[in-house]
Amino acid sequence: MNIIINIFTILIILVFLAWLGLRIKPRSFPPFSGKTGVLKSMPLPAGLPAPVTRFYHQLYGDSIPLIKSAVFSGQARLRVMGITFPGRFRFTHDAGKGYHHYLEATLYGLPLMKVNEHYLNGETRLELPFGVTEGEPKVDQAANLGLWSESLWLPSIFITDERAHWEAVDDDTAVLVVPFGEAQERFIVRFDPVTGLVNLIEGMRYKGATDEIKTLWLNQALGWREVSGRKLADAAIIWLDEGTPWAYFSPDEVVYNVDVRKYIHMRGP
Repeated sequence: MNIIINIFTILIILVFLAWLGLRIKPRSFPPFSGKTGVLKSMPLPAGLPAPVTRFYHQLYGDSIPLIKSAVFSGQARLRVMGITFPGRFRFTHDAGKGYHHYLEATLYGLPLMKVNEHYLNGETRLELPFGVTEGEPKVDQAANLGLWSESLWLPSIFITDERAHWEAVDDDTAVLVVPFGEAQERFIVRFDPVTGLVNLIEGMRYKGATDEIKTLWLNQALGWREVSGRKLADAAIIWLDEGTPWAYFSPDEVVYNVDVRKYIHMRGP
């Protein structure tokens, strides 16, 4: 009987220690070493759908910045095998062309799992602790949607990149058309009727390399706030068939128009 009580006590202690470790957030990454480059601007074009014009007026006024690259860093929450871990991230974007994702899921603030993902020249390489995925066209399609959806943190490229364009739907909705190689992909973008800011991006995305059909994938803006002098959204990422977010991203630093030509190919933060 004493053995059973001791085992039960140990299990309770282990569960408590695991719970405690999952409550501790990691430190943010050190500030990115590059400095923001010169941000030139252009007039906000006429003829955009009404909610799109309202959105850009809220963010930028009558002129929008010309953004060529960006590095975002911040805190994350990541669901892995049914457990939600605190984490941190650094995303590097060659605007509208490619990215490097570096993610850490942590326990007691220490890295437990590291993820390096590159989407460059239209091809994906995903490095996880349990294997590497590359050379998969459906993963490339998913990565391309991720690239453009994350560009909500540098949304001027939805206008300045001539390969992308907006289509009208109604007072609070528009369609964003983006390139995928020689083809195109479409997002439904929903705007908050009160603030005018984006609150949801919807796209059809392959969930895995062997999926036969696409799944509705959502990027939900949980709220907009000032980060490094720019207004950015905290984001929740949701697969519709899962029902709840598998990831949350909260940026705490952004650097625009920095030279990322070498950095975007690196592994790690």
